[in-house]
Formats: sequence, structure tokens, C-alpha cells
Amino acid sequence: MKINFTSNVIIFLALLSTSRIISQESIYGIVTQKNGTPILGANVYLEGTYDGTSTGVDGTFSFETSETGVQTLLISYVSFETKTVTAQVNEMRDLKIVLRDDVNSLETVVLSAGTFEASDNSKVSVLKPLDVVTTASALGDFVGALQTLPGTTTVAEDGRLFVRGGDAGETQIFIDGIRVFTPYTPTTNNIPTRGRYSPFLFDGITFSTGGYSAEYGQALSSVLLLNTIDEPDQEKTEIAAMSVGGGVGNTQKWDESSLSVNASYINLAPYIAAFPDRNDWEKPFEALAGESVFRKKTENGLFKWYGAFDTTNFELTQEDINDPEGVRFGLKNYNFYTNANYGVALGNKWKAFVGGSYTYSRTDIGIQASDIGNKENSVHVKTAFRKRFSNRVKWHFGAEQFVTDFNEDFSEDASRAQYGFQNNISAAFTEIDLIFSRNLALKVGLRAEYSPLFRETTLSPRTSLAYKTGKDSQVSIAYGDFYQQPGSDILKFSTNLQARKTQHYILNYQYVANNRIFRAEAYHKQYENLVAYTTKMPTFDSSFSNEGNGYAKGIDIFWRDSESFRNLDYWVSYSWLDSERKYQDYANRAQPPFANSHNLSVVTKYWVDSWKSQLGFSYQFASGRSYTNPNEPGFLQARTKAFNNLSVNWAYLLAPQKILYLSVNNVLGYNNINGYQYANTPTANGNFNRRALRPAADQFFFVGFFWTISEDGSDNQLDNL
Repeated sequence: MKINFTSNVIIFLALLSTSRIISQESIYGIVTQKNGTPILGANVYLEGTYDGTSTGVDGTFSFETSETGVQTLLISYVSFETKTVTAQVNEMRDLKIVLRDDVNSLETVVLSAGTFEASDNSKVSVLKPLDVVTTASALGDFVGALQTLPGTTTVAEDGRLFVRGGDAGETQIFIDGIRVFTPYTPTTNNIPTRGRYSPFLFDGITFSTGGYSAEYGQALSSVLLLNTIDEPDQEKTEIAAMSVGGGVGNTQKWDESSLSVNASYINLAPYIAAFPDRNDWEKPFEALAGESVFRKKTENGLFKWYGAFDTTNFELTQEDINDPEGVRFGLKNYNFYTNANYGVALGNKWKAFVGGSYTYSRTDIGIQASDIGNKENSVHVKTAFRKRFSNRVKWHFGAEQFVTDFNEDFSEDASRAQYGFQNNISAAFTEIDLIFSRNLALKVGLRAEYSPLFRETTLSPRTSLAYKTGKDSQVSIAYGDFYQQPGSDILKFSTNLQARKTQHYILNYQYVANNRIFRAEAYHKQYENLVAYTTKMPTFDSSFSNEGNGYAKGIDIFWRDSESFRNLDYWVSYSWLDSERKYQDYANRAQPPFANSHNLSVVTKYWVDSWKSQLGFSYQFASGRSYTNPNEPGFLQARTKAFNNLSVNWAYLLAPQKILYLSVNNVLGYNNINGYQYANTPTANGNFNRRALRPAADQFFFVGFFWTISEDGSDNQLDNL
């Protein structure tokens, strides 16, 4: 029997089809959530093939495949982690697949106890970098803006950050993870200082009022993390003309790198001539400063170099109740800071970071017939690694070295003296993040430090836990031990001491939804090994010890709303603080003068379309501060009257890139008193006379013109208006 060619082909195709049908396998099962709820619409398919399907209403799936041997089945669905099953195809039957929540989603709980994020990119941001320059009372200083947050106390004559019962030296500042040793410009009594660095170079600020990561040490109360901009959006030039000086900045971009530089000059002589204050200025405050950031992209990483310098000088005579002619004071300071860091992805979910900083600071001070000159050279070197085992398990560890060389020369008439110290601190830290689910996360860390100067090793365990109580709310708790060595004002006279210690306990509640955020936080801090001395001020003949102790406890509340009222953004913060300590020359445990019990801040910003303007005001209230009245029995037993300050500002958009900015600090002219100075000797009737320590000026007026020249013709320094 003859069979033609066409018949052979038909028979061959039929046999081939029959063979494929015979060799196909069925893959089937069910996909559910952890609680057993079926997932509708999950994608189920064999990797590298077109064989697959989607789950039905009851979560089940079923499809046929001709693949054989070991294959990988992928199951994915939005907001859940992708699941893989690798097995023989003929074993992929009656599968029970449970998908876990994707912990990378925006709905995942965040570890927020003690931490405020100020960033445009953070999941939970209480401030934006722009808030630094648009908050009326801040006057362009990032520290001034942070003083409107809960946990800070108002010490108007100082200007630094005082956090939760700690003095200003208990807060450390870092730029791109690297320590800044001299973050403030030096000043004299009753004249507040300012932060050295321009807010325009930073796109992220993390302000931790307690319970912070084991990565950071040598800070008893707080850390402030400033992150420079990774990549500028365009080339631009920025020009500022102000009532107190001027500034200019420029950014250049290339294919894989960019450079930003700025410079500023401040001279208060014209301003003081127009608005004299309570000081007798011989040379009003003058400052010259510059900064630069260079960025270079590599195949797997980013290199950044940051440098900043400033020089300041002034001379004045201040009123003094014990000297009818007043006290002459002069100061010259030169400060240079630079850091460089490189972050790189190493592969296999490893990342590395290496960085270092160098600080040189020289200050020359003249007080009456005394001359004091000091120099500080400081270095910080750091390396850290991160390993992401999965979205749920992340490990972070590293080591760092701090080096400080401080020298001071003192001369008065014919007498001369030299003081100083050299201090090295070696540290290592390790920390692990465990995200159990979208609702529960844990961080556990340990920091170890060794000081050859003190011949002391300290161990600091730290942990925090967060639990999501609802779609938009969560609670978190944190605990940690924190150590910090005494400052240069102590170590230059004595190094026979121990590191000071605090323990933090924090309970936090947070609600975030629809451009609104509410935070409430309770905390308790216990102080040990605080430095005490036997004289009124630390001197070469003081006796020093670590016999001091104390506590601080309180409640912080924060509310911000940019949704409820059209064109209106506002926030309210309140802090209650109960703090006592026995240290320095204290006769007994008492509330220190920098720890007022009640602090309230209200900040608003309102955009007026018809005026092309943003109007803002900032109100700050602080209850009275403690001081010792020698005419009454007791120590730090008296209280000043409450502090009040209402500041207003107006930003007017002259053109898309030209802004006129006006602000008035303490617009209502409140008669604030920072404390009292008493005479050294009593009068004939046994009373000590006193004078009120008033601010140098009750009000401060500022006018500025800001002009941005950029590629797109619309970017400006207040581009969120």
C-alpha cells in the first residue's frame, strides 16, 4: 500500500500533537494571605516560559505545561512579596502558597521613636529642607528651625540645640554620616550663636531626640544628621543681597559629576548703626564663609567631597554689674572642615561606606587683660557595611576612630599657662533590622568604645520596636545606653575622669495620613557619672569628679497639617520637661537654667495667590528658667518670667526667579529676660544688687533679595511657594 508525501506529513504532525498532549503536566493549587484569605488576581507562571495563569476569586489556580524536570514557579501580587517554588514539575500539585506582605511598601511600619525626619524623600517627614529658610523665627539657620520641634528648649541667649534636659554639648552633628567637631560659630555671653553651614546644600535632615542608632556615639542626648544633595537637578547660579551682607552660589553639572560652591559675607556694622543694641561695639560682628560639594558617580557608587571654611571676628564692651566700665571682649575665629566619603554596592546585596573628616579651628579671645588662644585639630575616620539578606533582615556594622588634639595658651599680665590634651576614641558597632511583617519591626544594636585617655571601655546596647496599630498609625518603643566624654573645657584641665552616661526610655505614638502628622512621645532619661567640680567655673585648680547624676522626663507633642485649609501649612509643638541634676558646682540636685518646663511653638505659612506671596509667622513660648537669688535661701530656687517671641516673615515673588524676603523677630517687642547677674558683694543692708540679662536687641529686622539663574528659568530658592 502506497502512502504519498502529504499523508506522511499529516501523520507526523498528528503523532507530534498526540505526543505533546500526552506529555503535558497539570500545575494547580491555592494562593492565600497569611491569615488564610484567598488572593484574587495573583500571577502564577513558570519562570522563563509563557505557561501560567491568574488566581480566581477563591485563590485557586490551574494550568497545563509541557515543561519537565526541575522548574521554578513564581507567584506575585501587588503589595506582597514574590514567592518562588522550585521543584519537579510533576510534584507541583495541590500547592498551598502563602504570600507575605511586601515590607518595602509605604504602608510598612517605621522605627520612629525619638526621630524626626526632615526630607523630601522620607516616608514620614515632619519638616522639609525648605522649612529651614521659610520659618520666620529660624532666620535661615537649620538649628533655629529645629528649635520649633518638640523636645527642644528655648535658651534664647545661646542659639544651640538643648534637647530633653541635656545641655548643648550633649548634641552631636554629622554631615553625610561624618562627625562635625565645631558646628557652631563661637560667640560671647548673651549673644546667640548660629550653625556654620548653609541649608541650601542639604536635602535631608534627621533630628533624633533620643534612642538613636548604635552607629552614632559620643552624644548623651541627641544627634543631628545632615545629608548633602546627591545630585543637583540642574545648573544654576544663586545671588543674595541682604541687610546684613551678601552671598553667591553656583552649581555645575557634567555627565558623571557635579560641583556646588557658595560664599557669603556678613557685616553687622551698617545694621547696628541703624538699629543700635545694648552692647558697645568697637568692631561689630563680621564673617566670611564658603562651602563646596563635589560629587562623582562611579559604576556602582557615589563619591562626595564636602569642604567649608569660615572666619569671624568682633570686639565689644558688655555691661557688668561688678565693673562700672563694662567688660571688654574680643574674638577672632578661623574654622576649616572637610569630609569625603564613598558609598558603593559590592554585589550579592552588600554595600560599603568609607569616609573621613578633618577639622581645624583656631580661636583667639581677649577678656579685659586676659588673652586666650586655642587650637583644635580633629579627625574622624569611619567604615561601615550593610548586608540585605532579604527585605526582612538587614545587617549593618562598622568601625570608626576619633582623634582630637587640643591646645590652649593663657596669658594675663606677666603670667603664662598652657593647657591641652590628646584624645583618641576607637569604636565599633553592629545593628540588625528585623521586619517581621508590615505591622511589626525590630532594631537591635550594640556599640563599643575604647578610650586610651581614660583607659575605659564602654558597651552601649540599643533597641527599638515598632508596631502598626492601624492603617495610618503606629506605636514604637526604644531603649538605649549612651556615653560621652567631657568637653574640652574640662579635659584641658583634667583627664582623670570617666565617660558620662545616660539611659533613654521612649514610648512613641504616630499618626500620618492625608498630609497630616501627629506625634506624641513620652520619655525618661537617667544620668550617671556627670562631671562635678569644686569651683564656680572649671579652672586649673579645680577638683574634678564623676559624682554628678540626674534625670530628665517629659512628654512631646507635634501636629502638622497642610491639608485642612487651602494654601495654609502649619504645625504646633509642645513639650513638658521635668529635669533635675547635680553636677558642676551644684550644691544639691536642682533644675538647671537651660531646662525650662514648658515650651510651645506655633508655625504657619500661608500662600496668597493675588499677592504672589508667602506670609508666615512663628510664635514661641517658654516658661521661666531657674536662677539663684542670693537674697533668698536655696539654690536655683527662683524663676525668670516666661519667654515670648512672635516673628513674622513675607516672601514676595517679584518674578519666577526673584524673591524679596522680609522678616521681623519679636515683632511685638516682648521684654524678655534671660536671667540675672548679681553683685559679688552685698550692699550695706546685706542685699545683693542685680541686673537683668536682656537680649542684646529686643527685635531683629531682616531684608533680603534672592535671585536664581537656572536652565529651566523657574527654579528658585523658595520653589515650593
